[in-house]
Formats: sequence, structure tokens, C-alpha cells
Amino acid sequence: MAKKKEVTVEERLRALYDLQLIDSRIDEIRNVRGELPLEVRDLEDEVAGLNIRLEKLVANLEVIDNDIAGKKNLIEESKALIKKYAEQQKNVRNNREYNSLTKEIEFQELEIQLAEKHIKEFKAQIEQKKQVIADTKERLKERESHLKHKKGELDAILAETEKEEEALIQKSNDYKEQIEDRLVAAYTRIRNNVKNGLAVVPIERGASGGSFFTIPPQVQVEIASRKKVITDEHSGRILVDPVLAEEQKAKMEKLFSKI
Repeated sequence: MAKKKEVTVEERLRALYDLQLIDSRIDEIRNVRGELPLEVRDLEDEVAGLNIRLEKLVANLEVIDNDIAGKKNLIEESKALIKKYAEQQKNVRNNREYNSLTKEIEFQELEIQLAEKHIKEFKAQIEQKKQVIADTKERLKERESHLKHKKGELDAILAETEKEEEALIQKSNDYKEQIEDRLVAAYTRIRNNVKNGLAVVPIERGASGGSFFTIPPQVQVEIASRKKVITDEHSGRILVDPVLAEEQKAKMEKLFSKI
């Protein structure tokens, strides 16, 4: 890995503040998108779940239809047996054979009654599942419409910002390459620990930007001298003087306008 060239403290501070401005711009772009990517992902998951549910419901209907067909076949078989046993009763030789055939007929009649009861229950299940399918289809239609709308919003924002974001991420990485590793690590740690992502802030009206704790005059002079990297004792943020901040803001605004 190529050794980073020796730079002055002022150059380090300028590079760090430039990096902060770039990363803050990336944060702004991502804030514009807000929760949209998560909303789209959740809606996609919900739509997929509803489609799977519909498939299962339709498959269940097919199973019930097959069960009904099976019961109808059983009824026809029982009717055929009843007819057969009734014919046999005409040719019996004794009461024992007659009574035996009568029991068989009664058994088949009970089988028919039970099968008809099951068919009735199956048909009730079909009606219930058809209602659930109708409700699920309605829900799916509404969710798909909502997803289409949210995707449209996200695609429009991405079309406007994706290219800029990619370019800025590359710039951010380029600037990190120019700054010594320990400072990049400190910068990243501070950014991750503060709510607004501001790791490098200028002094504003005698206070640290972002935390608003007053900076003693002597410390302000040291910061303005740009001889060493100074952090805010309250927030841990790296501090730069207002003049340097304005100069780098003007420089970065030109850069942003070209991206």
C-alpha cells in the first residue's frame, strides 16, 4: 500500500472538513429517501406473503373438491350395493340370509348419510375459503397498488440522486485515502456516536457547532492557528475555525454543482 504523503495539520483539518461536508451531503440525499426503501421492502414481502397464502387457499379448495368427489363416488358405490343386496334378498333361502342382507343395506344407507353430511361440511368450508380468497385478493390488489405507488416514488428519487450519491461516495473514499488512518478511524467513530453524523464542526458564535458548548477564548485562538487537531471536550467532535469552514464550504459547493 502506498504511503500517504506528509501533510500539515491545516491540510489535515481541511481534508477532514471536506470529508465531513461530502458525507453530510450523502446523509442529506439518504434522508430525502427516508424510510421509502424499507417501506417498499416491507410491501414486497407482504405482497409475496399474500400470493403464497392465495396459492395455499386455492390448493386447499382443490383438495376439498377431490374429497367431495370421493364422497360422491362412495355414495354411488353404496347405492349400487344397496341395489345389489335388495336383488339378493329376493332369492334368499332363509331369514338369516335375509337379515344379513338387511344389515348390509342399513350399513350402506348409513355410509350414504355420513358421506352426505361430509359433503355438506365440505361445501360450507368451500364457501368460507372462497370468502377468505376474495378478501385476500382484495387486500393483495390494494397492497400491490400501494407498492406500485411507493416504488414510483422511490424510483423517481433514485433517478434524481443515485448518480450523485455514487459520485459522492467515491469522493468520500478518495478523501479518506488522503487522510491518515488514525484520523479517519477517529472521524468514523465520532460520526457513528453522534445523532446528526457531524464529526467535524466549526466554531459558531464562540461555541462548538452541534453541541453549543462555549469554547474558551484561548482554545479558540489555538483552533484558529491550525497547529494541532483539537476536539470539543463535551461532544468529542473535531473543531475547525469559521474561516477555514467557510473556505472549504465554498470549495465543496463548486464540487457538488459539478456532480
